Amino acid sequence: MRWACLLLPRLALDVVLRTRPDPQRPLVLLTGPALRRVVHSANEAARALGLHPGQPWATAQAIADGFDRIDHDESGVEQARELLAGWAYGYSSQVSLAFAHAVVLEIGRSRRLFGDWPTLEPQLRAELQAMGFSHRLAAAPNPWAAHVLARVRDGLSVDHDGLPSMLHRVPVERSGLAHDVVQTLRRMGLHDLRAVLAQSRAALGRRCGAEALRHLDRLSGLIDEPLACYRPADVFQARIELGYEVESSQALLFPLRRLTADLGAHLRARDGGVARFVLVLEHERRPASEVVVGLLAPEREATMLFELARGRLEQAQIPAPVIGFGLRADALPAFVPERRDLFDTRPQQGLPWAQLRERLRARLGDESVLTLEHHPDHRPERAWRAQAVQSRRPAPQLLLTPAGSRPGWLLREPQPLDHDVATIVAGPERIESGWWDGFDIRRDYYLVETVRGRLAWVFCDAGRHGPLMVHGWFA
Repeated sequence: MRWACLLLPRLALDVVLRTRPDPQRPLVLLTGPALRRVVHSANEAARALGLHPGQPWATAQAIADGFDRIDHDESGVEQARELLAGWAYGYSSQVSLAFAHAVVLEIGRSRRLFGDWPTLEPQLRAELQAMGFSHRLAAAPNPWAAHVLARVRDGLSVDHDGLPSMLHRVPVERSGLAHDVVQTLRRMGLHDLRAVLAQSRAALGRRCGAEALRHLDRLSGLIDEPLACYRPADVFQARIELGYEVESSQALLFPLRRLTADLGAHLRARDGGVARFVLVLEHERRPASEVVVGLLAPEREATMLFELARGRLEQAQIPAPVIGFGLRADALPAFVPERRDLFDTRPQQGLPWAQLRERLRARLGDESVLTLEHHPDHRPERAWRAQAVQSRRPAPQLLLTPAGSRPGWLLREPQPLDHDVATIVAGPERIESGWWDGFDIRRDYYLVETVRGRLAWVFCDAGRHGPLMVHGWFA
């Protein structure tokens, strides 16, 4: 087995920065009780002003000005870890959140799909960067060693034979041992795992306890304890605290792009799609309002989801300033990719019909995009109707007609035939209907070929003498 660790050293800060249009603006996260607020974390711009973690809030206010502050949200950090676990599930079926501020995944069995570590590592880094998460990556034969090596140096990768020599260089402070155990080892003059592992096991057990020995055995691969594996949820829910009041839908596009990107990553990881999701607009003094985004077929591309949600959001009326923005998808059906030809003949900027249809519905409204459907009526001019496009519409019951007897081009109004008939190909076919609604007809239809070689669908009133009327042309 081979495991990779995604260490997230500043996850709490990234959770906030990835939702802000200007991540370079000075920002600090605050934690602690109201009278003892301290700086939990600060971005680079805030550190340049002299702010740093652990600093009292009163001191930070006295040192600098012109920076933003947000309360640290531990639940948001855990939601971000679950988001990353769902994303990692697209690379491995064994993903675990057993380590704080980290995600570990087994990558040995996915080698045939994604390649070896030199191929997989750049792909993981590119996607993590696009999602807005700072990270450190390492690969090792077991998840405990991968986690420790990621804390030591970014980009480390060792196999089973090279693991002992790499572990020997790990300082005890970064070995994952408990803080009191680290202090005990340092008092013994042991500063790295080489010195620790060289000691008598019995003596280490007496001084450091059985749990420390078990942790060292896990690092070395002597024991293999199972980890609780993550399973992607059947629903998706994410929320962004805006921190200010928004009155225009245009100002919501940046958080909307982030939310739809997270939804797309979740869908790709579980190999599914979404046919309906809800945008939740939170207000301060009134209940939250919702904007429903419905699709005719499941979709999972983040860019497509953003365009559809953007169209719906721009049409919606925002009843009050928005202070929080969320996205909820309760039904995630299976996704079947559109079948494409080996050599796609569409123009480079062309869109498949399904995507174009969804964009038109999002921009113009559901009732503005219509489709032609069969209607159970024998009268040709009433045998179809324009209906709003809907998903899972039950198929109408079709009336049986002779094969090949209906033209592809039906005239809006019948017109007299202005050419002589050369041959009667088929007919007569009598259509007599409509007595119940006052638009009754009684016609005899023929398929004829004119002297000009064109095939026409003509009729004359049954029992009457009159000119032949053309009702449609065959291609």
